[in-house]
Amino acid sequence: MRIVLGADHGGFALKEHVKETLKAGGHSVSDVGTSSAESTDYPQFAHDAAQMVADGDADMAVLACGSGNGVAIVANKVPGIRAVNAHDADEAALSRRHNHANVVTLSGARLEPAEADHIVAAFLATETEGGRHERRVGQIVALESE
Repeated sequence: MRIVLGADHGGFALKEHVKETLKAGGHSVSDVGTSSAESTDYPQFAHDAAQMVADGDADMAVLACGSGNGVAIVANKVPGIRAVNAHDADEAALSRRHNHANVVTLSGARLEPAEADHIVAAFLATETEGGRHERRVGQIVALESE
């Protein structure tokens, strides 16, 4: 799977850990930054990663900042993106099944690396469901064009 990563300084260490885990798992990984723990702003990194997913240049994105909230807000501004700030593996899987999320965001301040690994693994392994969920995702897509 083609995964793009992005983070600010608050998520940098977690992003680097997730990058190595994904590479070890055989995934193709792109990293749009940041490249250090030096203080930086998250919006451009989150946008660039989300845009790669929206454009089809990546299958999914994993973003991180201190809380995971800021990068989620930015990613959700990109049409076609459904980003979730997941706090555990169950939440990540549910967001894939029911909401067809294609971006998962993580808290660099609150998650231990092993927890992040479980969240990302669940997110990537979970298939989307159809039925009533497909109808609801269709409504979300329709709202993007208003």
